[in-house]
Amino acid sequence: MLLAVLGEWFGLFDRLDKVIPSPIWAGAIGFGGWPIFRNVVRAGFRRRITSHTLMTIGLLAAVATGEWAAALLVVFFMRLAERIEQLTAAGARRALGELAALAPETARVEREGAEISLSLDQVRLGETVLVRPGEKIPVDGEVLSGQATIDQAAITGESMPVEAGPGSQVFAASFARLGSLRVRARAIGADSTFGRVVRLVEEAGRNQAPVQRVADRFAAWFLPFVAALALVTYAASRNPLAAAAVLMVVCSCSFALATPVAMLASIGAAARRGLLIKGGRYLEALARADVVLLDKTGTLTLGRPAITDIVPLAEGIDLEGLLRLAATAERHSEHPLAAAVREAAAARGLHPGEPEGFEAHPGLGVSMRWEAGVISVGSRRVLGHAPPSVAAALEEAGKTLLFVARDDQALGVLAAQDRLRPEVPAALAELKALGIRHVALLTGDNERAAAALAGGLGIAWRANLLPEDKIAIVRAHQREGRVVAMVGDGVNDAPALAAADIGIAMGAASSPIAIEAAHIALMREDWRLVPESFRIARRTMGVVRINLGFTIVYNLIGLSLAALGLLPPVFAAAAQSGPDLGILANSARLLNPLRGPRRPEGQPPEIAPAGAGEMILPGQPGYAASTRPPATINAPPIRIGGFGEIP
Repeated sequence: MLLAVLGEWFGLFDRLDKVIPSPIWAGAIGFGGWPIFRNVVRAGFRRRITSHTLMTIGLLAAVATGEWAAALLVVFFMRLAERIEQLTAAGARRALGELAALAPETARVEREGAEISLSLDQVRLGETVLVRPGEKIPVDGEVLSGQATIDQAAITGESMPVEAGPGSQVFAASFARLGSLRVRARAIGADSTFGRVVRLVEEAGRNQAPVQRVADRFAAWFLPFVAALALVTYAASRNPLAAAAVLMVVCSCSFALATPVAMLASIGAAARRGLLIKGGRYLEALARADVVLLDKTGTLTLGRPAITDIVPLAEGIDLEGLLRLAATAERHSEHPLAAAVREAAAARGLHPGEPEGFEAHPGLGVSMRWEAGVISVGSRRVLGHAPPSVAAALEEAGKTLLFVARDDQALGVLAAQDRLRPEVPAALAELKALGIRHVALLTGDNERAAAALAGGLGIAWRANLLPEDKIAIVRAHQREGRVVAMVGDGVNDAPALAAADIGIAMGAASSPIAIEAAHIALMREDWRLVPESFRIARRTMGVVRINLGFTIVYNLIGLSLAALGLLPPVFAAAAQSGPDLGILANSARLLNPLRGPRRPEGQPPEIAPAGAGEMILPGQPGYAASTRPPATINAPPIRIGGFGEIP
């Protein structure tokens, strides 16, 4: 740009125009501008006017007026702008490319009693893969044996390592920091969770947001305006150079650059935080979303039931005795509620015995022989009489009940409930603070469970829904002109995720369906990423609007100066790079992560209860007005700097 200014100032280009023969100029312009001219001609055959059409007309105007040097500079700056865009896109994609660089290439497998190293494409499903300390896990699979501390940041974005043992699921591209594993291969290469992530990232830039087509729409009406202004300039001044400058000063390439650079920067920054966005169109839609619909199991809740209440009903049996008896009966059961009973017993340090005569009764429960009697654990059908009144109160709270009976006589009842994710209340408060007008729970659970959960969160709810019912609700909101975001776990919610304007999948690292069905995948099961995705989308669209506004103002100033004859053609060509640099600098702000939300004043930190709640009936030892113990954390005090010990 400096050389162009100095060359025009000292008349260098005028002398070059006279010294160098026009065929040489024409050859240089044709050679340098051929890729651009070819695109303009192709667009013309399709009856389309693109941003390059404006610049090509300006170049032809310079040639017609004998401004060969200016025309060559137009070609140079057009190609320079394209190169800047390519480099910027490459920089914005670099964060995504870092993910692909983590892909494993080889694996060590057991074959015919020997340990051999193979390239990843030679590994077969079902084979046993060996992972040593410090190595990258090459496949998705199930741990057969061994214990290891796994770093899954490449998949979930979670900085804290997780412990893996027999039965655990592990993902390709994770690191075994400590310990070794034997893993049965379930998915390999492109079919693994990491492979799907890489494919999703590669496709992210291809889905253009509607706003990204603004450059071509702008060129369609801006070209006649600029052409008319050039004619008026020539008619008023009789100066062909001023008319040529009007045609050359238009920086229409910056309109094409304004949106994709911002989108790619946001997609790259979000990917590093475990938030995968399939394309710019979904960022734009998310920025306009005003309705958020939520699944329950696996989305708002952890998807794993836990024992919340223990109610002894017979004399001579206490809380721990009732729980130990139930855990013994459920010791060999594979039912999810049986696992919850065993977890509750283990949390209290109770060791169940070995059941005798264990039997599982589908739809009823389990039974065993115990002290010359038969102990049954299951639905109310294990009782020989109507359930006690306390059962109705627990069911009204949306809980699932397990009755413990000896020979049809009730010993007690255990209540189980799916656990709410601890970060959900604060995350929903952030969504409402962002102006989301309607938040509702859509669940296939019964009305009592839905009302208990939604009532505690202060949101609307619909219960007993099938997948097609959820789609109908999504489309009903869309017919009312609302932009709908659906948050689900990607299994039974996959149709609704796809039907919504934006489908957001929770914990997509463990759900292949979620990655395919959703438009945005949260690779960590962390609800704080939901409001963060809204903030990222709105921030991105704010940057896009600034980019477009800056480009419009810049063009208007340039057109005014050129029309008044104050901007020579060479300066006009050089000025085209100005808005590009401004757009790049503004969009680069999106590469910096957002700061996390602050906790509202007066709101205490969230502390989860240390154990399951207990319901103790009046007249029993330990009865108090509150049926749930206070939240506690059993941990040693922390010493921080000069502040002393903090319990």
